[in-house]
Amino acid sequence: MIGVKEPKKQLHLNLFILSTGHHEASWRHPDAEPELATSLGYYQQLAKTAERGKMDAIFLAEKYRLTPLIKYRVIPQLEAFTLLSAIAAVTEHIGLTATASTTYNEPYHIARKFASLDHISGGRTGWNIVTSTGDATAHNFSREHHLDHKVRYDRGKEFVEVVKRLWAGWSENSLVIDKQSGIYADVSKIKGAEFAGEFFSVKGALNIPRSPQTHPVLVQAGSSEDGKQFAAELAEVIFTAQNTMEEAIAFYADVKSRLKQFGRSEDQLKILPGFIPFVGDTEAEAKAKERELNELAVSEYGIRSLSDLLKINLFQYPLDGPVPLEDLPSLDEIQGQKARFQLYVDLARRENMTIRELIIRTAGGRGHFTFAGTAVQIADEMERWLVNGAADGFNLMPALLPGGLDDFVNKVIPELQNRGIYRKEYSGSTLREHLGLTIEHELVTRS
Repeated sequence: MIGVKEPKKQLHLNLFILSTGHHEASWRHPDAEPELATSLGYYQQLAKTAERGKMDAIFLAEKYRLTPLIKYRVIPQLEAFTLLSAIAAVTEHIGLTATASTTYNEPYHIARKFASLDHISGGRTGWNIVTSTGDATAHNFSREHHLDHKVRYDRGKEFVEVVKRLWAGWSENSLVIDKQSGIYADVSKIKGAEFAGEFFSVKGALNIPRSPQTHPVLVQAGSSEDGKQFAAELAEVIFTAQNTMEEAIAFYADVKSRLKQFGRSEDQLKILPGFIPFVGDTEAEAKAKERELNELAVSEYGIRSLSDLLKINLFQYPLDGPVPLEDLPSLDEIQGQKARFQLYVDLARRENMTIRELIIRTAGGRGHFTFAGTAVQIADEMERWLVNGAADGFNLMPALLPGGLDDFVNKVIPELQNRGIYRKEYSGSTLREHLGLTIEHELVTRS
């Protein structure tokens, strides 16, 4: 229609909560309170701040192991389902995304937990699907070795199929609740999973009624070839690490182009790269904040962490010498975090980095995009990624909590709202509504 402007594409924001912040030295900052890493009130307040900023969801990562790196960093993280249930009680709109591994859980357990959380929260739940990494995790679950990369994804795909069948097993009108007749449920409208595959055999129906969203939003965080294919087939949101906008555009186009083969449209998958902002009233102030945290970093932690990821002992190399790219294993030899391994290698090669330089560059966000500037500059950059097909939004990863989140909500959010690319109020009540996602047909046909 002549004279009618097309509505602007809307930016989605997810808050990734990690103890005192995503910078590895955040706990050493004068404003940090590392003793609150296991405090319910601390996390509830972060969630309330994110909700004040009208964000789509908060996100909790989950690891099933303790590493020696706890010597240098605040690692403890409360169990996600327990914590998000408590957060649900003090929030009204914001989504609640929990990580759960398909390698070290059973589908029936996960289906029950997410259905329960979706009921508790009134339909605000998302499942971040991971396959886990490392033999150290396997050792905590009676296994000698972590599963091979491809096997993990094959198992994960089957796991998700079972969970979706369990969620879809209850029709909307399966609960009769007729006191007079004495009929509570119509069992003819409750279907079992009836699944038999290579990894799982699950017969029965879920023992929890259909949740408010029918099923929680499916999130995936892998960026390897297997991860991208997994996301294109099954995920509705993908978290990814992209160091530059050019890399993000290529990733975005690649993943979106894969959707057709699964009969899906581009708007059925939201791509949210990680973003670490340093907000200042001036650019100099923002860069000073970034520099202050970098100067608090412990070199030994950085070397150990980088050695673990690159699968090489970097202590045998000079800290100010080049990253020993020629000595690294090939990508095919990496069994976990393939995409992150490649991201670090590409970054070191592209900028001809020393080991120290790579440690400093990745200290704040492990290879995710980092930007220091004013609220206007940060909003400019976020809008640039949005309109150029690099992202549907961002997985916000404040370097320092709670201060970095407060700065972003108080200064950057109003700037995004003024541009008309970000909501001023929630228009729905479920996470699915926040993201503009509908239930795909295959998930409701069993009813």
